[in-house]
Amino acid sequence: MIFAERKPLEEIVHSLNGYRRVLLVGCATCAAECAAGGEREVETLAPLLQLALENSGRPIEIATAMLEKQCEWEFVEEIAERVRGADAVLSLACGIGVQALAERYADIPVIPGVNTSALTMREELGVWASRCAACGDCLVGETFGLCPIARCAKSLLNGPCGGTRKDGKCEVDPEIDCVWNLIVERAASRGQLDTLRQNRSPKDWSNSGHGGPKRVVRQEMRL
Repeated sequence: MIFAERKPLEEIVHSLNGYRRVLLVGCATCAAECAAGGEREVETLAPLLQLALENSGRPIEIATAMLEKQCEWEFVEEIAERVRGADAVLSLACGIGVQALAERYADIPVIPGVNTSALTMREELGVWASRCAACGDCLVGETFGLCPIARCAKSLLNGPCGGTRKDGKCEVDPEIDCVWNLIVERAASRGQLDTLRQNRSPKDWSNSGHGGPKRVVRQEMRL
């Protein structure tokens, strides 16, 4: 899932300067899962913004809406009528959702209310960890299902590094497992340590963004 965190209240308040009618839009998928832009967060943020702006002498009218997804046109279209009555839209979706709203409603400002930071999975309640860097050249089949690009602080293809701690933790953050230690342990448990003795060539990054913004086309799926 895409992980996002709500921007500081002061930053959002500043971004709404000059607007009188704002539509606050939440997203019921990734942003809701990481407690940044779901229904509860929308209901909590709206009165906070209202109060903060009133206290600063800038009264504002805030309407709210929830979309199942902000990154797909069929859902984005659902708020068309409500957008027409607003001076600006404040989106609590990830950066993709914000841009989708801004593209569909190009004649009105669309303001991000969250910061998007990583592709993650939830390890436990309240804890998310990066698992993928979306590099476009997946190699976890060679590293026993563990991604060294996203999970190693140095993105090493041949590890572990000399800074690995004796307890199997990362030297950059002692609370995080060294992914290469995990890879070695998993290889050993399968009796395949020899595969890690083969040096991997420098990674081909050309599919991660080389040549401009990435666009993926699956011809067999097109109408």
